Amino acid sequence: MTDVRTYGDELAVVTVTYSPGETLERFLDTLATATERSVRVVLADNGSTDQAPQQAAAAHDHVEFLPTGGNLGYGAGANRGVAALGPECGWVVVANPDLEWGEGSLDELLAAAGRWPRGGAFGPLITEPDGAVYPSARLLPSLGRGAGHALLGKVWPANPWTREYRQSEAEITERAAGWLSGSCLLLRREAFDSVDGFDPRYFMYFEDVDLGDRLARAGWRNVYVPSARVMHIGGASTSSASGRMLAEHHRSAYRYLADRHPGPVNAPLRLALRGALSARAKLETRSAKT
Repeated sequence: MTDVRTYGDELAVVTVTYSPGETLERFLDTLATATERSVRVVLADNGSTDQAPQQAAAAHDHVEFLPTGGNLGYGAGANRGVAALGPECGWVVVANPDLEWGEGSLDELLAAAGRWPRGGAFGPLITEPDGAVYPSARLLPSLGRGAGHALLGKVWPANPWTREYRQSEAEITERAAGWLSGSCLLLRREAFDSVDGFDPRYFMYFEDVDLGDRLARAGWRNVYVPSARVMHIGGASTSSASGRMLAEHHRSAYRYLADRHPGPVNAPLRLALRGALSARAKLETRSAKT
């Protein structure tokens, strides 16, 4: 575990970019209305080829272009961005570059942090472009919930395991959650440091689930703050997911569950999980192509 440092009260935003296109400018424009504070923005760039991050940094004095040296994945890229911040920044937002910020949304998250002194991560209510609320505050996936959701989530979306995991029927109110969507997180930097940030082994998917679990194990809370609102432009894009994205999703799911069931006694369980997730990935990839 990393030694805890003392940080100041300044705010920074880290976004991991990979050819984000014109959505990045909308991200920066609406960020100006999200807080009354001054904000430093770090674009942790994983190898963009569209020049959008470089152009944004050149156009805005408070925006920094930070090449990570390659396509490191979301969590590792975010870690690089956070590491570039000085000790004056005690609050860090990690967010996707295709967000539109609701007015005052970051100030609402910071206000909630004052109400939850053991809060390590704070997540807003996230809507999709059609106005639907994305289930961004969920329970941690157990084997039972995970199996039910994996087997029935596509063919029977309203099954009890999926509803429980997604917290579909939970009241939209400020509350502690098992984990929060990594598409937009306000992080207490002390808490983020205490668990060594995101696990870089997760290239994409489940890095936020893993972070939420490790924060809770370290004594921090993951807090859902629906009074803060953002819109995720890419939130409805999973139907067009590439084969690699589907493969990475299932690979990360296996890593998360395998890490929590270690040792020789759980070897048969890990073997069964690997086989089941591999088969499901192949089925979903085939379905996405048809």
